[in-house]
Amino acid sequence: MSGEGPSRAANSAPSGGRAAATAASVGGPLLEIAGLDAGYGEMQVLRGVSLVVRPAEIVAMVGGNGAGKTTLLRAISRLISSRGNIAFDGRPLPATADDVFAAGLVQVPEGRQLFDRMSVEENLRMGAYRRRDASAIAQDLERMYGIFPRLADRRRQIAGSMSGGEQQMCAMARAMMARPRLMMVDEMSLGLAPVIVDLLLETMTRIRAEGVTVLLVEQDVHAALSVADRGYVMETGEIVREGTARGLESDPEVQRAYLGDVTGGD
Repeated sequence: MSGEGPSRAANSAPSGGRAAATAASVGGPLLEIAGLDAGYGEMQVLRGVSLVVRPAEIVAMVGGNGAGKTTLLRAISRLISSRGNIAFDGRPLPATADDVFAAGLVQVPEGRQLFDRMSVEENLRMGAYRRRDASAIAQDLERMYGIFPRLADRRRQIAGSMSGGEQQMCAMARAMMARPRLMMVDEMSLGLAPVIVDLLLETMTRIRAEGVTVLLVEQDVHAALSVADRGYVMETGEIVREGTARGLESDPEVQRAYLGDVTGGD
């Protein structure tokens, strides 16, 4: 893709967008997790994780590789078993992955996991596999091509032949075709050039403006906090920091651990 992306330093989520999200969150949480433990077999990864995601927010979950972020998404999606309480829109989260998807909670997985031998449009239609509203699906396809113009040019191209950035766009558009209420995005920036990451972050603010709540899981702390309203920092399976995105960006411990010590101290 050509052209310059928006500057991260300029913060691609304007203050008005954050204020709008705050105003929209005066009701109850969309997603609420309390005391969540999860892992794989005998290996416990998450320990007592608690967090809240409110309607129309972008919430960042940041931390280093191996912190447990992807395990958290798998537990929320019911891909692995867990202990603790997870509520979605004020009700207990459904017990199966298919029912979670049907409730409107959709994950964009790490590595995109597209159907590599299918076309872009076929991949997007797979996101709407549960839907039966053919005319609305056609309208949503055109809406996705409006949000991701590069996909419109690639609609008949085999998805596996596209660049990494284009594949990430396809994965996000496929999730949007399910008409999610909450979209969880796992490591969106992984392996992508900064200019492409900036473009995807700008697109994410547009997705939020259309009413989709976003939980963004990222190792790139600066990128995630540049568009988020609030954030959580995870280390070794536990939440160790939480706050507004700007508060976390200015937190000396977060700066030293993830952003580089910008204070000039030793």
